[in-house]
Amino acid sequence: MTPEVRAIFQIAGIGFLVAILHTILKQSGKEEFAHWTTFVGFVAVFVIVIGYVDHLYSEIQRVFLQM
Repeated sequence: MTPEVRAIFQIAGIGFLVAILHTILKQSGKEEFAHWTTFVGFVAVFVIVIGYVDHLYSEIQRVFLQM
């Protein structure tokens, strides 16, 4: 499996897990924890995406600055 496909599955898995945890926590009356869970999930996905954007930026620099 390529790293790009693996990243898509990681992001989807995090989203699925966060959605389930958010629903369980919200129904049990712990809405504040549900919101924090969503926030932590968002930060985790953001870190993954930032890693790929950094790699893309490095590749663009490598291609265009080696002329």
